[in-house]
Amino acid sequence: MKPWATPCTILAAAWLALMPHPGLTAPPDQPRVIEGIEIGKPGGELRMLIGRQRETRFFNIYGYAHLIGFDRDLNLVPDILESYEVEDGRIFTLHLRKGHKWSDGQPFTAEDFRFYWEDVATNDDLSFSGVDIQLLADGEPPKLEVLDEHTVRWSWSKPNRFFIPAIAAANQLFIYRPAHYLKQFHKKYADPEQLKKLMAENGARDWVQLFLRKDRLNDFDNPDMPTLQPWHLVTKPPAQRFVAERNPYFHRVDSKGQQLPYIDRFVLEIIDGKLIPIKTGAGEVDLQARQLVFKDYTFLKESEPRSGLTTLLWPEARSSHLAVYPHLNAEDPVWRGLFRDLRFRKALAMAIDRDALAEYLYSGLAEPSNNVILPTSPLWMDELANECASFDLDAANQALDELGLDKRNDAGIRLLPDGRPMELVVENSGEDNEQTDVLELLADQWAAIGFKISSKPSDRQIMRSRVYAGSALMSMFFGIDNGVPTASLPPREFAPTSQGDQLQWPKWGQHYETKGEAGEPPDLPEAKRLLELYDEWTTASEERQKEIWQEMLKIYAGQCYTIGLVSGVQQPVAARATLHNVPKDAIFNYEPHGQFGIYLPDTFWYGD
Repeated sequence: MKPWATPCTILAAAWLALMPHPGLTAPPDQPRVIEGIEIGKPGGELRMLIGRQRETRFFNIYGYAHLIGFDRDLNLVPDILESYEVEDGRIFTLHLRKGHKWSDGQPFTAEDFRFYWEDVATNDDLSFSGVDIQLLADGEPPKLEVLDEHTVRWSWSKPNRFFIPAIAAANQLFIYRPAHYLKQFHKKYADPEQLKKLMAENGARDWVQLFLRKDRLNDFDNPDMPTLQPWHLVTKPPAQRFVAERNPYFHRVDSKGQQLPYIDRFVLEIIDGKLIPIKTGAGEVDLQARQLVFKDYTFLKESEPRSGLTTLLWPEARSSHLAVYPHLNAEDPVWRGLFRDLRFRKALAMAIDRDALAEYLYSGLAEPSNNVILPTSPLWMDELANECASFDLDAANQALDELGLDKRNDAGIRLLPDGRPMELVVENSGEDNEQTDVLELLADQWAAIGFKISSKPSDRQIMRSRVYAGSALMSMFFGIDNGVPTASLPPREFAPTSQGDQLQWPKWGQHYETKGEAGEPPDLPEAKRLLELYDEWTTASEERQKEIWQEMLKIYAGQCYTIGLVSGVQQPVAARATLHNVPKDAIFNYEPHGQFGIYLPDTFWYGD
């Protein structure tokens, strides 16, 4: 008997043959069997609220269909793949499930990997910044071999420590594409006249723009594009209400052989983020966590009799619930100089009473945090605990005096070296009132050291654009997603490796992401050292990886590149009382949990 031919998979085939459900077809020949869940029944609609159209990508995040993914205990398991093998950390052989199909019924095969690599990832027109950096091992791109219709092999001459984490991440790296669908938009395959016609119909200036408009696997906003997720989109943007329907070829089944997902339709409706708590309390959702914050919990609990929802509290695993990001690449030379001075960053960190923040905003159910890692991480060191997280108002004032910021105006605000008052706007995403509440308290605390701030909520993308341009001097956003990392995960958050995720040094991150084509190289010694250590980690032994992690954590924590506030905040999760298989106790985190994704919403179902 083959490893996959367990009694459960044999039962699966028999059950499907006997009890077909409208809209379902047979899953792959070797489906993934989900054990340990309450067996449900098909049907129903799951409603959720989002704040902007770009969040249609959460159909991917919550669907959580990965080649290799995490289970609830954070073990890596084959998901879309039937199995895989790793040799020397550099050779990865991936075995597909025979009979697996895209949501449009076309076979999912090795050709989808070959097309991605040869015709998308290495096509200079489509991938103008080059191969994704996570597919490079010490700068070397992979070799892709198609061994047969259901087997591909990715290999490098050196170990690639990024490969598995990248395809298993909540925001996964897709190393395949539906070739049968996208070839019609690709210059290499399409009939020239037909391609011109499609370009005209879509208002595209050339075939590249047309292709990129259609290749939306990650964004999940093209209803014509096939998917491997549990639901496929049927609504064409722009819209206020996006509907995704059951994928009839999905690869998971329950232990009785019923094909998943149980729920027929998954609906994301766009509304003003500030209205989401009210709409949730009114029972206009079936499952909601995004844009709910701890202070909404009491209101949601009181609303349960009329909403029909149950309100749960799931602890986060972020290093810091929220953090402040001083902009080390700011356009303003005076502020940039201050932000690059460790003494100034430490003074700001020491002037925050985190216990008061925890008590006032989170009923004491939070702990002071410096946005590094949490004590439950196997990489924790006690010496990290108080780095840039201790409260000492006198020391903060003394440090600012010694920096030459000892002059104040009539309002008690310190003066910058050029005579301007030491005041600025802290920009935030404006998706809820929580960040504004935190900044109000922070403004009161920083006023005690002669530093005046005000808050400016804006759309998340607008805020990020201002940060990238250097015009936003300081921002507030969520802290590092995974506060409990292990040494086998890339320490990318602790080195300047990303423009999009690291608001404290976006130009340095952009320089790394574009391999020097854009942005600026880091010019602070400690930041340079972090990047050197990060690059060394990629080829290091397991023992050395842990040493690298710990050296990076010591540098990062001591340098106060970001200013953490509190951790351990509880996330309200509102779920329809009749919705089964939603865990009562769980961790709410984006990376690697995918918020709800790791708990497999395809297994959720409605009881009476």
